[in-house]
Amino acid sequence: MQVIRRRFLQGLATISLVAVLATGPTLAAEPADWAGIKDAAKGQTVYFHAWGGEPRINAYIDWVAGELKQQYGVTLEHVKVDDTANVVARVLAEKTAGKTSGGAVDLVWINGENFAAMKREGLLQTEAWAERLPNWALVDVEGKPTVRKDFTVSTDGLESPWGMAKLVFMHDSARLAEPPASLQALADFAKANPGRFTYPQPPNFHGSTFLKQALTDLIDDPARLQQPVDPARFEADTAALFAWLDALHPNLWRGGKAFPQSVAALRQLLADGEIDIAFSFNPGDASAAIAAGELPDTVRSFVFAGGTIGNSHFVAIPFNANAPAAAKVLANFLLSPEAQARKEDPAIWGDPTVLNVAALADADKARFAAIDLGKAGLSPSALGPTLPEPHPSWMEALEAAWAKRYGAQ
Repeated sequence: MQVIRRRFLQGLATISLVAVLATGPTLAAEPADWAGIKDAAKGQTVYFHAWGGEPRINAYIDWVAGELKQQYGVTLEHVKVDDTANVVARVLAEKTAGKTSGGAVDLVWINGENFAAMKREGLLQTEAWAERLPNWALVDVEGKPTVRKDFTVSTDGLESPWGMAKLVFMHDSARLAEPPASLQALADFAKANPGRFTYPQPPNFHGSTFLKQALTDLIDDPARLQQPVDPARFEADTAALFAWLDALHPNLWRGGKAFPQSVAALRQLLADGEIDIAFSFNPGDASAAIAAGELPDTVRSFVFAGGTIGNSHFVAIPFNANAPAAAKVLANFLLSPEAQARKEDPAIWGDPTVLNVAALADADKARFAAIDLGKAGLSPSALGPTLPEPHPSWMEALEAAWAKRYGAQ
């Protein structure tokens, strides 16, 4: 998914924050009020604000809309957004104006700094609703701890996990048989093959994620990334990163003087043969792109031996949602084995599940076992270690430092 975010404060200077404040396990019993929630949701329209930049994801949400209507009598309107910070800004503006009900946003696709901002500013439902959903019992809380930790910030039941993400690289095996297995090997490849690698321009999410991956590999103490940025240490903490980038940039596509503006543009460069290595934050992206005819079938996925950054993405309900019951029904359906297995299929989307598949009933295990990961897919074991996301403050600080250093080129 693009896992979807932008700086919360951008463009909000005019808004005053002073004014804000069976064989498987038996499912847990439905909350006592769940029947009432379903009844209240019937006939409601839920306005789901979610990134609209990927046709495969949009098509999946269209399918969800059909199922939600048929099974629960709820109408889903997908409000396509290109910057989740704009959604945060809208909710903030409503709260500042005293609009405590009837809000424009019923559910938002979110994680990272946007979630941290909404939680900090009291813009979310505070009833810990997510862990009271019936399908929460299926979530792999122990095996996937990021379903309760969003970029180091505790979710506290304020958002419901929807999918998993992990940085995965891809190469065209017809041109590059053995891809680099580490960050330094990637730099060596770029030096030996000028112009054959690049990354999206920060603050594009994927470009910023590449910076975080490099910093995680290069900082002397990665544990510092789990804490907020210390301005007094930031220059020293990032010195190795920017020295590495200074050496890398002359060897990039177009000499590092221009950068693709999105992961789709990066993928197109790979498809056109202009570069040999691209990447995504979705382990199923390469297979999905091959299935869609967007990449040649010689493309394969790979990861660094030491691991790559991963996280979960979520849905959250604003404090003043107009249809909170319908939003909960939608969030619960998104956690169903039916919806999660369809989402994981690279032919549909390729977004990994948040569920504990091993603990599901046999019929639901079969849904996942039947998924064809495609020629470019990596098995869960082949995906390697998952490195934790830095605290949200690091992304904003890195983007600002990158822009100051390279943005004027």
